[in-house]
This record gives sequence, C-alpha cells and structure tokens, in this order.
Amino acid sequence: MCSVVTKNGAETVQLGARLGRLLAPGDFIALVGELGAGKTQFAKGIAAGLEVDPGTPVTSPTYTILNIYQGRLPLYHFDLYRLHGSEEVAELGFEEYFSGTGACVVEWAERLGEEMPAQLLIVSLAHEEAEERKVSFAAVGPRAAELLEALFPA
Repeated sequence: MCSVVTKNGAETVQLGARLGRLLAPGDFIALVGELGAGKTQFAKGIAAGLEVDPGTPVTSPTYTILNIYQGRLPLYHFDLYRLHGSEEVAELGFEEYFSGTGACVVEWAERLGEEMPAQLLIVSLAHEEAEERKVSFAAVGPRAAELLEALFPA
C-alpha cells in the first residue's frame, strides 16, 4: 500500500494522469471514497493520461452509469453510486467491459461485491484539510502490482 497527499484538485488530476499513462487494455481501477473525495477528479486525470481529447468533458456518469471515452485506448468510466448491490451490476452485464479492450475506472467500486475482478488497483480517496486529499493505492494481483511499482518506483 502506498499513500500520497494532493494539495488541490489539480494535483489529484495530475496524479490520475500519471496513472492513466501507464494503463493497458484490461486494467481495472477501483475508486473508493465518500462523496466529494475526488474520485471524479482522479478519473479526469486518468482520461488525460489516456490521451482523451482535452475538449471532451469527463464527468461522473452518476445517472448514465457508464461513459466511454476514446483515447489511445477506450476508457470505460463507471459510477455505481445509484446501484444497490452486485445483483444490479450482474443484471446490467458490465463484466464484459472489465477485461475488454479498454481500461475501466469504477467510482463506488465497493458496490460491485462479488462482481469485482480478481486483479485490480484500488485507489482510496479521503478528505484531509481544506482541498487536500489522501490518495491511497492497494494492488490486488500481479498486473496491479506492476502499475503501482511504475507509478511509485522505489
């Protein structure tokens, strides 16, 4: 596990962009944190790192559940806030995206329950002082460990 404190939204976006530059098809990023913790800002950074057109607004898909952005590879941006359990996720058939040709970023990923992929990078965001956010990373599986090592080389 590794943690970083970002001083403002711009730094949270920059950290996400660093991760986005490292992503490959099939990578799964689980974003966890309370409302306003910076999950969408981090996702905007990932989109920038994946070279999504800067003119494309990257917003939380709270009502649509999934936004797809085209960059150097597709970004599947999920927001599961409105879902109430893994049964709803299973009914919607999102698992096909989880190991597809793009990278997945899932806000409120804890709502996946048993639908959570076996390999993923968990990014937890928490409020610190004022605009500061504590961003913690936990790798589950070898690919996530590679991402974490590349993001924070020893």
